[in-house]
Amino acid sequence: MNQKGGVGKTTTAVNLAHALALGRQRVLALDLDPQAHLTTALGVDAATPGMDAVLLEGAPLVDYRLSARDGLDLVPAGRGLINIEHLSEGGKARGMRLRAALDACDESYDAVIVDCPPSAGLLGMNALFAASELLIPVSSDYLALHSLSRFMETLSFVEETLRRPLPRRVVMTRFHTQRRLAREVRERLVEHFQDRLLDTAIRENVALAECPSFGETIFEYQNSSHGAEDYRRLAEEMVTSQWH
Repeated sequence: MNQKGGVGKTTTAVNLAHALALGRQRVLALDLDPQAHLTTALGVDAATPGMDAVLLEGAPLVDYRLSARDGLDLVPAGRGLINIEHLSEGGKARGMRLRAALDACDESYDAVIVDCPPSAGLLGMNALFAASELLIPVSSDYLALHSLSRFMETLSFVEETLRRPLPRRVVMTRFHTQRRLAREVRERLVEHFQDRLLDTAIRENVALAECPSFGETIFEYQNSSHGAEDYRRLAEEMVTSQWH
């Protein structure tokens, strides 16, 4: 999660989810962004209902679960998802709907990956309150650092509400190994996050931008690319470091 657009949230969500599934993990992906980019990136029609029914009507997650790939299930966003931002009734419970839906799900998964909207609205709060750990993508520019600072303020509020710390990891995206700015941003992240900054960095790779238009992950579109290599490494690092 990150409140800045263009840092690779959906790219990371879809390709990490598929990488984990290819590594024999059982994965559930939830599209919590009304733009439905995770849904379409997996080749599913953006109009397919899913999280809108779960969060607005209290429908069980399993009723809207689709098999997106071997080992990877998806609950699409649904066109009505944006309407949750306009809910005026329910008080604090409005932010706990996703958590309640996951608690009620009797299916067992090794990982549940939630693709979040680039905002800290009610959908974002639902994701934060339901999370056991955060993966924060940060692109290699100073605007991303500024956005990250604002997000950490939001996270502090959530932790106060939950009365517990929320573990987080940071992954650098759109990384240019030869650019001084990218190296400077990484140094700043190391200084602030220390061992919570993952060793794996996702390099800039045009194939990562192209594959969603075909409804394919990077492993289907260009399996020999830097993007595929990096997301395989990220999945391995997440699993071996017991991220969940």
